Amino acid sequence: MTWRVGVDVGGTFTDLVATDASGAIVRFKVATTPKAPEEGLLDALRTLLREVDAAAIVQLSHASTIATNALLGQVHLDLPRVAFVTTEGFRDVLEIGRQSRSSVYDLHVKRPTPLAVREDRLTVRERIDYDGSVHLALDAQTVTDAVATIRERGIGSVAVGLLNSYINDTHERAVVDALRAALPDVAVTASSALVREEREYERFSTAVVNAALLPVVRGYLERLAAGVRALGISAPVFVMQSNGGTAALAFVAERPATLVESGPASGVIAAAAVGAAIGIANVLSFDMGGTTAKAGTIIGGEPEIAYEFEAAGSTHSGRAAKGSGYPVRFPFVDLAEVSAGGGTIARLDTVGVLRVGPLSAGADPGPACYGKGTQPTVTDANVVLGRLNPVALVGGTFPIDASRSHAAVASVAAPLGGDVERTAAGIVALVDAEMAKVLRIVSVERGLDPRDFVLMAFGGGGPMHACALADDLGMRRVVIPRYPGLFSALGLLAADVRATFSRSLVAPLDATTLGTARAAAAALDGEARVALRAQGVAEDKIRTVVELDVRYTGQSFDLTVPFDGDEAAIAEAFHQRHERRYGYASRDERVELATVRVTAIGSAGAAPHTAIGGNGTRRDASAARIGTRRAWDAGTFVDAAIYDREKLTAGSAFAGPAIVEQYDTTSWIPAGWNATADPAGNLIVDRP
Repeated sequence: MTWRVGVDVGGTFTDLVATDASGAIVRFKVATTPKAPEEGLLDALRTLLREVDAAAIVQLSHASTIATNALLGQVHLDLPRVAFVTTEGFRDVLEIGRQSRSSVYDLHVKRPTPLAVREDRLTVRERIDYDGSVHLALDAQTVTDAVATIRERGIGSVAVGLLNSYINDTHERAVVDALRAALPDVAVTASSALVREEREYERFSTAVVNAALLPVVRGYLERLAAGVRALGISAPVFVMQSNGGTAALAFVAERPATLVESGPASGVIAAAAVGAAIGIANVLSFDMGGTTAKAGTIIGGEPEIAYEFEAAGSTHSGRAAKGSGYPVRFPFVDLAEVSAGGGTIARLDTVGVLRVGPLSAGADPGPACYGKGTQPTVTDANVVLGRLNPVALVGGTFPIDASRSHAAVASVAAPLGGDVERTAAGIVALVDAEMAKVLRIVSVERGLDPRDFVLMAFGGGGPMHACALADDLGMRRVVIPRYPGLFSALGLLAADVRATFSRSLVAPLDATTLGTARAAAAALDGEARVALRAQGVAEDKIRTVVELDVRYTGQSFDLTVPFDGDEAAIAEAFHQRHERRYGYASRDERVELATVRVTAIGSAGAAPHTAIGGNGTRRDASAARIGTRRAWDAGTFVDAAIYDREKLTAGSAFAGPAIVEQYDTTSWIPAGWNATADPAGNLIVDRP
């Protein structure tokens, strides 16, 4: 019997899910070790090896937040001193940027600290023109001087980004070769090797982010690989990328910037896989953890992908605050995020109005009911409302002190009139309103009607709030997967191996341009296939997807459409997408092609799927009922039935108000909603 293993290394817990050929699932949660994140993964594997032979593991995939944490300045993840070598006259492009202000009206707004300080931004004399021709030959002496400066300063990582190197990288490769020959111990990143697209600022920024992360991530991956081999596991190790696909260690070790959104991506991939298994093509994914809530969109079974984001940036009402982070030009699963989770703290503002967030109690001290904290959190509010077990969670192994929750909520209720229960209900209503915003961002603001989608809720807190959010958006169905609290680890087992290659070809969209684009796509297709074969994917398991970035002539932003048909068909696909996104289309305006992009996808196998027993005939779920608890619903306390998720079989059906308890989360089903367990153990929750 062989096993495939997925491990999600989170900020608080490391989750492991393993599945064999029959679909049987083994799952564990262990504590994450922030100072050495690979140790949490290895601890989870050690636990697994008590039940599974190391030689039987044929695939190990994992997701990690190490890249994001390093950029955010986490202790023990110190970034190296980085040098940036660029064309003479362009050393300040990284700081000038696009003049975006993350807070428009803040006179004291601060831009992100440069990853390569000005004194370490060195220049060489050269110039490649916009069409790739050599306007000024590379001056060898300026290259020699830059190499000498880097050696003298003891700099450990270098990014090289020359003007227009995306179209002709001759000079850039010469500089990179000189650096590697003279400084073999220094990590070197070439911008054109990562991003062959226009816009020098975004390309330069991506290269510098990659250079900053290289020593940190490479060291982490090397320790991880050594630890895995020491456990006797010889299976290939893959890492989740921001684009929702995995890649082998050697591939991502040179491209750590592709891992910045590694953790959140796997949950959306799992949602797409579950949706496909139960015949739902359009899904809004909703992931609520301890500190944040995230939402993504799946259309026609495919997660929505964007092609630029700001690493380590901040958000405002769920939207990325432009200018607050470091631009990275890589594909990533398009997510909206808000500071709202189980640990989010409720408070009274300076005029006595109840507010929730953005501060979180985190894992330490955590919600008041965990025994350390004293401030009221969303978790405490749910305990007061009777929706969470007032005695213990995690299968009875994690004690809960309901009296501490009551006291914490009472501290903010007193100035509001002293009604603790209504204050707790207000806390939940406020956090629900914040989380509904991110669902609107990935649906309504993208020109999509949420009523055409199914809401899939996961994470430790998602199933507790899902029905209220669906009500807010007019959605009629919620799916709560079988293991919501371990869902991101499950997503790793559903993720394909992916590699994306692109090339800018800015020209009017016509037959001649499309001929050039087809030739470029063929070359990129070959590169992408080589990349996947190098990672162990068989040729017959590889498929490629070709897309174009298109825009109206003169626009500074693009929309991505399939490379399908002639220029008229492509232009019409662009017009339709533009109209859906922005509310209008200008069919009499000229359209131009910006970029050709090819993604190679290597099938990694089916997602875990195990029947839960029962013949699927709809019947009463009384056999799974384990009690009753008074819980708040629609402005008053009612008797809510409590069900043990593990005892539900296919066809088990019940109506709200109800509480469903399981090892990794709790689900709240309000009155007016009906739940049914499907053959795979998903809860299908409908409003008639």
